[in-house]
Amino acid sequence: MTTTSAAAPSTGGIRVGVQRFGTFLSGMVMPNIAAFIAWGFITALFIPDGWLGSNSPVEAWRWADSAILGGGEVGGVEYPGLVGPIITYLLPALIAYTGGRMVHGVRGGVVGAVAAFGVISGATGTVMFLGAMIAGPLTALILKWVEKPWQGRIKPGFEMLVDNFSAGFVAFFMALASFFWLAPIMRWLTDLLGGAVGWLVETGLLPLASIIVEPAKVLFLNNAINHGVFTPLGTEQVQEVGRSLLFLVEANPGPGAGMLLAITLFGVGVARATAPGAFIIQFLGGIHEVYFPYVLAKPLLIVGLIAGGATGVLTNMLFQSGLVAPAAPGSIFAVLIQTAPGSHIGVICSVVFSAAVSFAISAPILLASRRRDILAEAAAGDPLAAAIARTEANKGKSSSALSGLSAAAAGGTAVLTSPIRNIVFACDAGMGSSAMGASVLRNRFKKAGIEDVTVVNQAIANLDGTADLVITQQQLTDRAKAQSPKSIHVSVDNFMNAPQYEEVVEMVREQRKEA
Repeated sequence: MTTTSAAAPSTGGIRVGVQRFGTFLSGMVMPNIAAFIAWGFITALFIPDGWLGSNSPVEAWRWADSAILGGGEVGGVEYPGLVGPIITYLLPALIAYTGGRMVHGVRGGVVGAVAAFGVISGATGTVMFLGAMIAGPLTALILKWVEKPWQGRIKPGFEMLVDNFSAGFVAFFMALASFFWLAPIMRWLTDLLGGAVGWLVETGLLPLASIIVEPAKVLFLNNAINHGVFTPLGTEQVQEVGRSLLFLVEANPGPGAGMLLAITLFGVGVARATAPGAFIIQFLGGIHEVYFPYVLAKPLLIVGLIAGGATGVLTNMLFQSGLVAPAAPGSIFAVLIQTAPGSHIGVICSVVFSAAVSFAISAPILLASRRRDILAEAAAGDPLAAAIARTEANKGKSSSALSGLSAAAAGGTAVLTSPIRNIVFACDAGMGSSAMGASVLRNRFKKAGIEDVTVVNQAIANLDGTADLVITQQQLTDRAKAQSPKSIHVSVDNFMNAPQYEEVVEMVREQRKEA
């Protein structure tokens, strides 16, 4: 097990900085995914070419009020519908509010949403989404700076008056600034980005995006890429043509599924034993983080993921298929539910073909190193099983009490000074893999008869320093330390099968005996 110091957390360098920025971007979108999905349902059903729209191929499916829901003229009255207003006003405002709240609480969210309407009014399309991602948190940050000089110095009874007027003035000026300055800048920037994506599509080079996307996913930038980049661009495409393949560039479950199937058949040791369960969680549950440790243990497998991802993108390009909203989580069920009318064959083929290519490339890689991996496991344990081997070698009283956590040592081993009652599993988005790990540890405590320990899952960005123990995957520990420096930190290889869980349970049991 890897334990880390509660003091002097490391910055983690460029990788941690990029992860932190990506987490912030995805943190503005992830809480609002339900709104995107709801809009996707409305779009798929009620736009003119939707299942129930005025141009539906099945006349019995056409609803008389589809124009009201999709927009249009009914009885001589022009209705804006639901599709346009939701994407134009509601979704960007929600993103801006969430970003502002992340910076300065509810008041930051409110001023951020007001400022975002400057971008919404001054631009359309992707501009309003990316502009909202800037206007929301920036306005909240400015409000925080503006109010700092008089914090704690206002006479009692005047706090509400001062706070409301300061927030109002900041929101007013930032809305104007967003309208006159930010909107034109974002329009230029998004025209550039949109032109780049369009060029990739027109030249047939969009599959090459997988060269960047797949390695970035394994470094836990999956949510940042999907929801910080592809969701805004894909949403604009849906508004224009009713579907977008960009929603499947990152979220396609096929590449990871193919690699896990190859490990199931040709892997060795713990990797082979756990791959079938990981396949179910990844493909059906949509939690892609579960396969990242396998790639980190054998980095050459990334070649199969890149090829599989590129195959999926190319397939959707050939079939001109796509989704109407983000598939979150990236489960095959979520993908099929969000598939645009007429795109099911292409989307299903993209998943199947990408899985087949990933499997076909991963299998020879595993077979070529199989003998070497078996010998390495026999000698010192394979990378995925290393933590288990170390735990078994150190079994005993000191291990059961997690001596690495209970005593101070040179080099910065954490010091346990109080009973552990609040354990937090932290990951990039606070869902998915951390929820899995929290569920596993809760069950371990339940079987051990320990009921006074709270185990929850959170996004790393939401850690507030109150946790007694924070458990993260190794790639994310530096960020968790920076966010919650006074907590005890434990790094694991895999949230589903970590030997550290038993040691944590034994340590808590020992604490209760000594109390």
